[in-house]
Amino acid sequence: MADREVENASGEVPEIPEILEKVLLFALDEAKDKMGQGADVVPFTTLVVKENLFIETHPGDNAEECFNLAQHTVEGARGAEAYALCYDGYIETDDGVKDALIAEGGVPGEADGYAISYLYEITGDTLKFEDEPAYVGAAPNFMSKLKDASEYTDDEIDEKYLEEDEAEGFGKE
Repeated sequence: MADREVENASGEVPEIPEILEKVLLFALDEAKDKMGQGADVVPFTTLVVKENLFIETHPGDNAEECFNLAQHTVEGARGAEAYALCYDGYIETDDGVKDALIAEGGVPGEADGYAISYLYEITGDTLKFEDEPAYVGAAPNFMSKLKDASEYTDDEIDEKYLEEDEAEGFGKE
């Protein structure tokens, strides 16, 4: 899945909010683990709500469909503090096009999000990731129109996520 452009005009790494940095790194680590086990990385989002982390996959027939599904999920979040969208893609570098696991995300109310990645190479049966994640650039923020998590009541948040859990069979009995 690679039909996405994230720009890095300045080359300078901005200050990423701590909660967002944590969820971006978590998403990348989850994707690395999947690839390390030989599984494909289906695009997925992670949402931080209170002390919970929700993960939802977004399979689609093409990149645009995956991004639209992810955007729909994130824009419907209530009380979330941050999100990450993680997928397997590529990065254009000075050394050419490189495979990469990419996580992009944002926090409520901010105009832009951030994207970071782990470059990787597959040689035969060997998968090797770069040691450190790299900042890619500014990314769309699916939470740009959401209120800050503190502006939602506990009831609003619980109603949103308890109803979803019950619909999936995870609710209280």
